[in-house]
Amino acid sequence: MAPGKPAWNLKMEDEPMMFVRQAHSGKPLSKVTVVGTGQVGMACAFSLVSQGITNEVALVDVFKDKLTGEVMDLQQGAAFTPSVKVYGSTDYAVTKDSKICIITAGARQKEGETRLQLIEKNVQILKHAVPELLKYSPNAILLLVTNPVDVLTYCAWKISGRPVGSVIGTGTSLDTGRLKFLIAEKIDISPKNIHIWIIGEHGDNSVPVWSRLQVGGVNIQELNHPSGIKDPKSLDDLHMAVVNSAYDIIKLKGYTSWAIGLNVADICRSILHNSRRIHALSTLVKGFHGVEDEVFASLPCVLDTNGISRVIPLKINDDEEAKFTKATKTLHEVQKTTGL
Repeated sequence: MAPGKPAWNLKMEDEPMMFVRQAHSGKPLSKVTVVGTGQVGMACAFSLVSQGITNEVALVDVFKDKLTGEVMDLQQGAAFTPSVKVYGSTDYAVTKDSKICIITAGARQKEGETRLQLIEKNVQILKHAVPELLKYSPNAILLLVTNPVDVLTYCAWKISGRPVGSVIGTGTSLDTGRLKFLIAEKIDISPKNIHIWIIGEHGDNSVPVWSRLQVGGVNIQELNHPSGIKDPKSLDDLHMAVVNSAYDIIKLKGYTSWAIGLNVADICRSILHNSRRIHALSTLVKGFHGVEDEVFASLPCVLDTNGISRVIPLKINDDEEAKFTKATKTLHEVQKTTGL
């Protein structure tokens, strides 16, 4: 800018661009890496970008053409989203200085296949991905999405050597969200006002904590609603609908994606914003509810900028505790087969 010229009198030809300050050239404020550009990985990336939860997203995949196309497609939507830088590579160097590394890469769950049957294929992927991620971002929080998520979160923790709270599985956060939706639909109330947890294993052996179910702060047994929702059979049917949700969606469209993508973005928001919100996440549960094994399963966890800061003690009844313990024993048996 010429000396003595007031900025407000400038003409376009005098000063085509005025710099108020030097452009930021330091490290990204909240970089998030997504490993895997399949349906789940891209649902995570899209949710992060469209909501502006982070200012930088790096994508990694072994399939170069697919990766390149997905990066271009997201980049070209930049005019319609918050300011988020998106890029990708087959080289893990692109993940350098990530705050969160989301691992979605893995074999897709096929129709009729349980999450536990996927384990052998996906442990091998972790043995390659985790060291590569920590090579470039040694302090990153690892967020596991790939199934079977509880067992694989345990495996990632063992492979990484990182503190427990910095290796997290999405666990039953999606199961909990699905149940809230189904209850909300049944009684015509926002899911945000349904308070319940599903704990234990993500999937078939999940445990709904019906004894703590509240609607807007009112215990379900005190709720007078014509739907008959508090009837035990009605509650069991709702839980079975949650358990079968993934199988039903896979049968209809071949995969699940959008709900878990939104779920992951919500978890990242809590970490990046240091919000101390509570999520049902997979973590080490030894010492909780009588569990004696070193096993990963889901309980309500507080998230802050360093990952899981603490597990919230949850008062549950004897039946719920027995089911939780049984689920952890099943998971522990599977964990042992990994040799980690």
